[in-house]
Amino acid sequence: MWQANIFTSFPDAFPGSLGVSLIGKALKRNEWCLNIVDLKKFPAHNDRIDSYPYGGGVGMLLSPLTFEMAFNSLNSSSENERIFSENEQKFKRTQKFKRIYFSPRGRQLNQKDLADISQSAGLTVLCGRYEGVDQRILDYYKFEEVSIGDFVLLGGEVAAMAIIEGCVRLLPGIVGDQQSVQNDSFQENLLEHDQYTKPSVFKNIAVPEILLSGNHQKIRSFQNDLSKMITMKKRPDLWAKYVQDNMKLI
Repeated sequence: MWQANIFTSFPDAFPGSLGVSLIGKALKRNEWCLNIVDLKKFPAHNDRIDSYPYGGGVGMLLSPLTFEMAFNSLNSSSENERIFSENEQKFKRTQKFKRIYFSPRGRQLNQKDLADISQSAGLTVLCGRYEGVDQRILDYYKFEEVSIGDFVLLGGEVAAMAIIEGCVRLLPGIVGDQQSVQNDSFQENLLEHDQYTKPSVFKNIAVPEILLSGNHQKIRSFQNDLSKMITMKKRPDLWAKYVQDNMKLI
């Protein structure tokens, strides 16, 4: 069973969007595990989990002592362990999980990253807050710094939900029509083509005639060409990757 471990000082943020729709239903059916570790339960300095940075500066940093206790709790008889005791390999596999920490310094994750994570045992996420975390946490526990875009949030919780949702939807059986997953944007470094539904004419704008023809071969060709055109126009960086990948196949 695929599992996500979340270290956060705001556990009430979860499950959030992970508790609704197909992913939420799968969570309730125990088709994947969400394990929340509340960092505030592991104070290290005068009942605090953070402290001022050496060398001065604004903000507070998560203490490595707090994270050490929180991480070690994964192997204790905690409430979360009892809830998910059906997954007997859960804690044995934790060391093999992909570990990520959201940071503006990190590389941006892409669809291939999510596909790789979804095919692994699971994901461990450290959600930073305020000024961040002690660097030694990232170094010792081998967290990779990653980003979901060139902007800054107050903490990593929203980013964690986004990445976990992207991984879980790729798990077998989560999405009813697996073909829809395979046709996603970014699957082959192409953006998805435009799509339409009834009515065939809206505000004097008609659905492309080819989509009403019933000729599925021509429709697929039209949609593929449209994906290429949209990618060239809106994401020339992705288009360059698509061209490069296809040149390797020649």
